[in-house]
Amino acid sequence: MVKRGTLWALVLLGLFPSVTGAAAGLKHAGDERHGMDQDHQTGERDHQQDAQELIVDDDLIECPSAAFRTIQGAVDAARPGARIRVCSGTYDEQVTITKPLRIKGDNGAVVMPSPMTADTTSLASGAAIAAVILVTDTDEVAIAGLTIDGAGSGIAACTPTIVGIFYRNASGTVRGVTVRNTTLPPAMASCQTGLGIFVQSGGRGTSRVSVEESSVHDYQKNGITGNEVGTEIAVRGNVVTGAGQATAAGQNGIQVGFGAGGDIDGNSVTNHISSSCVSVSSCSAVAAGVLVFDADDVRITFNSIGKSQTGILVQGNHNRAEDNNVFGTLVFDGISLSGNHNAAETNRVTQSDEAGVSVQGDDNRVIGNVINEASIGVLNFGGVGNIIEANRISNTTTPVVDPPPHRGGLSPFR
Repeated sequence: MVKRGTLWALVLLGLFPSVTGAAAGLKHAGDERHGMDQDHQTGERDHQQDAQELIVDDDLIECPSAAFRTIQGAVDAARPGARIRVCSGTYDEQVTITKPLRIKGDNGAVVMPSPMTADTTSLASGAAIAAVILVTDTDEVAIAGLTIDGAGSGIAACTPTIVGIFYRNASGTVRGVTVRNTTLPPAMASCQTGLGIFVQSGGRGTSRVSVEESSVHDYQKNGITGNEVGTEIAVRGNVVTGAGQATAAGQNGIQVGFGAGGDIDGNSVTNHISSSCVSVSSCSAVAAGVLVFDADDVRITFNSIGKSQTGILVQGNHNRAEDNNVFGTLVFDGISLSGNHNAAETNRVTQSDEAGVSVQGDDNRVIGNVINEASIGVLNFGGVGNIIEANRISNTTTPVVDPPPHRGGLSPFR
């Protein structure tokens, strides 16, 4: 949230150090993002031609000729570029990948370590992380078809952070997976940790990852997260489902933050509501469907985003939210823009407790949106060069209004 007339205030996690100032944005035109996908696809075709294939089966029942009974065993034995088939079964292990590989799970292949231990750290804070699958310091790692389940983690404290899949200075694709249960016991409901899929860069490293057609749910903090300068994340066609009012954590469905860049396209993102945020004047941290925080040039398009405290929440510059369907926003706004040269265009926003669209900063565009049933159509903080026009506003008491004096704070993960 914001204090009116100021930029959105950062409410950082108690676990993580404070960060001041705006993170540097990345230059990444649309053709560069398209090139990222083309690179991965070309690499996959090359591997398919002559790649080694290894087969894993935990009990040698579904695939009796399998040479390996653990995924890690196959990973260690594989040559770079190999394919690994994971047969149906439950795999009680954490897996670390440090070479180009293609891992494909058969239907019913579940990776569920019990218990989990810290196996790496955050590149930003140094905090301990326990990842079910860790991909580190490599590229061309494709993960598909697996169910990643943190239910057996045994972790009952805010640290280490539980992560389902973690690309750490690493690149590749995640497609058709399920990531679930990266949560803590109910007594730890306020802990701001626990991620479904996490992509992070640091130390001048880079990460370029596409997350596609996957289901992410039952996470403590964020569903899909791309953080830090050097990270490019494409999030497309996923279903990301939060816990609703069952948690005090300020959940975010999809987050791109701290200098990362990316595309967020065609996802279904629902049910992100912090129980600690009950009104505009009583809200310590807001839960967002999509959060872009201190990041520039992020495109948010053709998503369906509902049942959150802000549907799309942008703090940065040159970001675009277009052709999204945002509905059922509790407490705050369907779309909130804070920064310069941002745009909210041709979105459909239905049922917002406060504004359909709010805008703060200079040279922003709010154009051609359809806003139905909001307390305020467009909430304008002022600024220089903002364009607010051609919006169709109905069943709304006040089409455009200056802001009230106070709002709560954002709650990004870092």
